[in-house]
Amino acid sequence: MTDPFAVIPDQQVVRVLRRLHEAADRQTGSLLMHYLPQLPRIFTGREVRFTQAQAHGFYADKYLPLDREQAAFAYLCLRAQRAETVVEFGTSFGISTIWLAAALRDNGGGRVIGTELVPEKAEEALSNVAEAGLSEYVEVRVGDALETLVDAPRSVDFLLNDGFPMLALDVLKLMTPNIRVGGIVMTDNVGTFKANYQDYVSFVRDPDNGYLSTLLPYKSGTEYSVKVHEAS
Repeated sequence: MTDPFAVIPDQQVVRVLRRLHEAADRQTGSLLMHYLPQLPRIFTGREVRFTQAQAHGFYADKYLPLDREQAAFAYLCLRAQRAETVVEFGTSFGISTIWLAAALRDNGGGRVIGTELVPEKAEEALSNVAEAGLSEYVEVRVGDALETLVDAPRSVDFLLNDGFPMLALDVLKLMTPNIRVGGIVMTDNVGTFKANYQDYVSFVRDPDNGYLSTLLPYKSGTEYSVKVHEAS
């Protein structure tokens, strides 16, 4: 199998990412046990229950990153776009943030604006970003993304939509006027929590809303959407 980290030339960044991904891997068993009672809902196409309170409970120490291959694909998308402005909904401990910031740095500069509900996670994310040598390319806003992203910059090249499923569509609608034509939206967990993302998928696959969209086979299904025109 091709090494996903091979797309990044900076070995300092790669070392940090390997360490963080390995730490995330060690949480797999805990996550599986957590979702075990929800499996009947997942397999029968019903919504899985999420609440923002869980961010301060079970998920407070969980990494929940993009998979390595998924993140390498995002990195390459940013390089292909010559992206300069990225918004990330759901920063967690900053693994995906580092992949995104590395792409911007390798493009010549730019900024990742991350959002994280839990202050302690945001602090640790910034520490991890600093360890990777990418602090000047990252800002993490703490709080509800629907509030912290109200003044997001215009002409966003890439939106990583990777927070709680029940907020995914609201975040996208908030950000859509700011995403440039040709901009990309990548949304995690759409295949795993299909019922939770039903309205989201309907929105991005309706041409009147300005996007062309398809499901990619990363992590059981990642929605990949390109803004092709302003909404009708």
